[in-house]
Amino acid sequence: MIALASDHGGFALKEAVRAHLEAKGETVQDFGTFSTESCDYPDFAEQAANAVAQGRCQQGIVICTTGIGVSIVANKVKGIRCALCTSTTQARLTRLHNNANMLALGAGITGQNLALDIVDTFLATAFSNEERHVRRVQKIAKIEEKN
Repeated sequence: MIALASDHGGFALKEAVRAHLEAKGETVQDFGTFSTESCDYPDFAEQAANAVAQGRCQQGIVICTTGIGVSIVANKVKGIRCALCTSTTQARLTRLHNNANMLALGAGITGQNLALDIVDTFLATAFSNEERHVRRVQKIAKIEEKN
């Protein structure tokens, strides 16, 4: 299951991502928002990040106008490694190297077609499990525990 959330600025792209994923047979848990009415992105991004951190969803996608705010919120949740991606290369490498479990998108920055390609790349790419990348992700987890 994939967690999905946005604020009003990311609502249209969230709906496109949801429809795209469901058309591919993916199960999505939509944490809102459910309209273009002005709202606060932390309320929705935190719910999606918690679902991933608690194992209720395998991965998550959060969207706002720039992708910055939702990525900051998601990364405040213990166990989350959320990457803001504007290219398929970033999406592929953050999965391979960082084992990112959440993707952030900026609806005002990245067009819909590219965003859907980024989503597909992110979800289709597995963590490399190379020793150097495992070691680095473990170091990230230790920093998180310490702070």
